[in-house]
Amino acid sequence: MVLGMSLANFTLLHVVISLVGIASGFIVVFGMLGGRRLPNWTALFLATTVLTSVTGFFFPFTMLLPSHVVGIISLVVLAIALAALYGSRLAGPWRWIYAVTAVLALYLNTFVLVVQGFLKVAGLHALAPTQSEPPFVIAQGVVLLGFIALGFFAVRGFHPEANASAMRAA
Repeated sequence: MVLGMSLANFTLLHVVISLVGIASGFIVVFGMLGGRRLPNWTALFLATTVLTSVTGFFFPFTMLLPSHVVGIISLVVLAIALAALYGSRLAGPWRWIYAVTAVLALYLNTFVLVVQGFLKVAGLHALAPTQSEPPFVIAQGVVLLGFIALGFFAVRGFHPEANASAMRAA
């Protein structure tokens, strides 16, 4: 039992929260590309991404695992994103810091999604049972390169001039 739920139900809840975080995160990042803030989607993304990391620590464990390290890194990154967005209101350099940390938080969630996919999806697991085989490395490399590009373009698109242009176009 975890938080009054069976482990299976808690796992399902954790996965649903994670998927909502990833989906809403892509909406937020694509908004940034066009200079839009999307406050409701952003709040959903940040809340579910924090919950994803936090709920990950409720699974039974006896030692620190790589998933815990990713969770800790994610929570630190999210704390910076939250401080930039809500504490500093995206003023000055906090705008690009927020863009970078939001994209990084989404990447970390997506990184774990790929790991879980190779662990749980039979076809993927057969290709990379130890996650050190080329298909896994290639998949994670493609994801990393995609997020580097997304991060670059998010920082470029998410600035005050882009926001002013988007407001005039609306």
